[in-house]
Amino acid sequence: MNAPVQHPPSVRTTCPYCGVGCGLLAKPNGFGGAAISGDPDHPSNFGRLCSKGAALGETLGLERRLLRPMLRDADGLLAPASWERAIARVASGFAETLARHGPDSIAFYLSGQLLTEDYYVANKLMKGFLGSANVDTNSRLCMASSVAGHRRAFGSDTVPGCYEDLDQADLIVLVGSNAAWCHPVLYQRMIGNRQRRGAKLVVIDPRRTATGEEADLFLPIAPGADAALFSGLLVHLADTGAFDPGYIERHTSGLTKALVRARDIAPDIAATAAATGLDAAHVQAFFDLFRTTTRAVTCYSQGVNQSARGTDKVNAIVNCHLATGRIGKAGVGPFSLTGQPNAMGGREVGGLANQLAAHMDFSPQDIDRVARFWGASNVARKEGMKAVRLFDAIEQGQIKALWVMATNPAVSLPRANGVRRALGKLDLFVVSENVLDNDTVNAGAHVLLPAAAWGEKDGTVTNSERRISRQRRFLPLPGEVRPDWQIVTDVAHQLGFRDAFPYRCAADIFREHAALSAFENGGTRDFDLGALAAIGDDEFDGLAPLQWPVRSNERSTPRLFGNGGYFTDDGKARFIAVEKPAPKSVETSQFPLRLNTGRLRDQWHTMTRTGLSARLASHQPEPFVEVHPGDAADAGLIDGGFARVSTAHGACTLKVVASAGQQRGSLFAPIHWSDATASSARIGDLITPNCDPYSGQPDAKATPAAIAPVSYRYRGFVLGIEAADLPPGVWWSRVTLSRGAGLLLATNVEPDVWRGRVTPVLANADIAEYLDAAGGVYRAAAFREGRLHACLFIGPDSAPPRWDEIVDLFAADALDPAQRQAVLTGRSAVDRPPPGAQVCACFGVGRAAIEAAIAGGARSTEKIGEILRAGTNCGSCLPEIKMMLPAQSYRHTL
Repeated sequence: MNAPVQHPPSVRTTCPYCGVGCGLLAKPNGFGGAAISGDPDHPSNFGRLCSKGAALGETLGLERRLLRPMLRDADGLLAPASWERAIARVASGFAETLARHGPDSIAFYLSGQLLTEDYYVANKLMKGFLGSANVDTNSRLCMASSVAGHRRAFGSDTVPGCYEDLDQADLIVLVGSNAAWCHPVLYQRMIGNRQRRGAKLVVIDPRRTATGEEADLFLPIAPGADAALFSGLLVHLADTGAFDPGYIERHTSGLTKALVRARDIAPDIAATAAATGLDAAHVQAFFDLFRTTTRAVTCYSQGVNQSARGTDKVNAIVNCHLATGRIGKAGVGPFSLTGQPNAMGGREVGGLANQLAAHMDFSPQDIDRVARFWGASNVARKEGMKAVRLFDAIEQGQIKALWVMATNPAVSLPRANGVRRALGKLDLFVVSENVLDNDTVNAGAHVLLPAAAWGEKDGTVTNSERRISRQRRFLPLPGEVRPDWQIVTDVAHQLGFRDAFPYRCAADIFREHAALSAFENGGTRDFDLGALAAIGDDEFDGLAPLQWPVRSNERSTPRLFGNGGYFTDDGKARFIAVEKPAPKSVETSQFPLRLNTGRLRDQWHTMTRTGLSARLASHQPEPFVEVHPGDAADAGLIDGGFARVSTAHGACTLKVVASAGQQRGSLFAPIHWSDATASSARIGDLITPNCDPYSGQPDAKATPAAIAPVSYRYRGFVLGIEAADLPPGVWWSRVTLSRGAGLLLATNVEPDVWRGRVTPVLANADIAEYLDAAGGVYRAAAFREGRLHACLFIGPDSAPPRWDEIVDLFAADALDPAQRQAVLTGRSAVDRPPPGAQVCACFGVGRAAIEAAIAGGARSTEKIGEILRAGTNCGSCLPEIKMMLPAQSYRHTL
């Protein structure tokens, strides 16, 4: 009798995308992949996933992985090397740079994608033993202003509330947050609260996004005016007797100065409306709602943080909650929605250049304390360079050696072209990565170190409610891949610091991290994991999600500051007098518009992971710029055409999307495309390096810009042909398909030229061609072993070829004669309507299917969900579905 098949058990782990920190169940399939589902027992998501999390199983392949160390030779070529050679090259390079130029000449640039244990070891090596604080992280680009605002107000980088507050609030205010797309699991908790308890939702954003479409009250605020709005709110609360004098007296300081400044900025409703570009009646409605609703949570995200005045915006919000005592209690509080899976874990270990470790700074007492705990005589004694300044220092020749871990600064940093040039000046440029090809790697890395990817890593992450969760390994390490903490440990050993880096597993590092947090703490610092400092290996492996602080006498702390207890010298929170906004606009005559940037629903950062999923690629397959229809008409732009968006720093060519959700004078472009995925869409090239003076966070929301039309005579697509094989000057965007990838094209290259360029690429295949030079049509298809191996379709801009049906044929294992004959017609042999643009990524439901369901009588999102399942998982497509319903009053009003 055959033995029963043994299926691997499911592994509890944590999602690697945003700061919500959703729990997952990963069930390995035994072939290097896994089925991914939500963990119903995890308190962050209770089993719910967004489209990105649901598609994680499609991103686990090894096709683009870096699987062995690589060294660049004298000819500039990368070649495989042993780990011994690679580690020796890194260690000797840093040692030589230190000896010749001193500790300020070296830097690490880390990532919110790292696990806490990876972060801890890297920070310890640099700040404790190499003697430099030039350790910063891509969290600087998304969370630094919240950190600075918290530290100014609370004396510590502390998020006071928790996700349960979103379930219990009667008013939820979203500021600069498209939560429906960027934090959909949390957003569905908010919507669930409204359905169960009648909570009101106010959305404050210059753009009417999917989140704004769901709002009870939408405030289309003028870009950058958030601090003015909340200054006006503080004044209104004072004038209507809504302050909590007892809380203010016992637990705060500085109110008088803050209120005087607020009156100077926005003394009444009319002045607030003028400063914010809002209707006075809408301002009044918001102020009255906040004043009369005791249980109010204010959630803010990148629209607040990514600003040259982001820290003041955070403090203007916090001031209103302190004044009313709405903090640290159920259903109230200011709440920062984190952008990365472990941004908070990185800050816990000191991953930012202005932190030391365990929420300690560079005071003499903290320097001495950390030095004694680590047994380190060379601890950094001053703050290091923040991200933008750090890369400026590379360009100026001050930084000679750089180690980048798990991030892509050649795409994500402002003035990214300059960053890329700067990287080429380094004497030593080390990259720890899990992909072989991205813009940073291609900027001339001297050493590539293959790091473990999600599914292969083991350790912890901390989400945006201070909840520590385990990220567990469920896949074997492929090739010669190593965890980041082990790579850094190996370098530390080579540098002579073996005794200080004795780690054999992630649990060893976590214990030391927890012990440092409790060392000489006594409740004087917010971050404390003392109860976990002696945790055993088995207990660490089974660690359930919990929120810090976790001191020796407690297990978890959902909320802080309800009864004061701030981490300032006097134990009181500080009201902050925010600066009065400068009167001048950022726009100029050369660049009369304002460029705003952000994320899409189904993509993440620079698409090195989400770009591997065909499902996620279907919703927004091309880089685009949103323009108000009036601005589009003024500039001569056509909806669906192309435009060149330019700033003082660079230019990109993008598809045009005319959207009434945009304000006049503003543009919006998503950040995700890079040189690896599109011909001219690296938005970081355009962004100003202007930074907040307190946080050092760059302003990604207000770059002066211009826009002009770009004309292409032909459109088309290729399947099975790489971008390198295209004629020069072709606009392209790479799209992942269920088999391989395709390129969407726009071009002025004539069809007969395409014939000569592409035919050689299709050698060793059975080629069928069609050319109508007068009509501007060229089609070529290559068949091999019964399959459609590759194809190229070019047609006039007025009648571009459709690729949705050909994609289906390209995915087929074999084509019958009718299907093969149908290829050059541009249509499938199956008579069916095209699916249309994808709306629901979770279940792959296209627009045409939803329209058909509506035509068949479905008149609600619930009914459409019953028929098609669309909108029944993460819910991020629900606003789009609602807008498709006829005569649907989908907006709620007060």
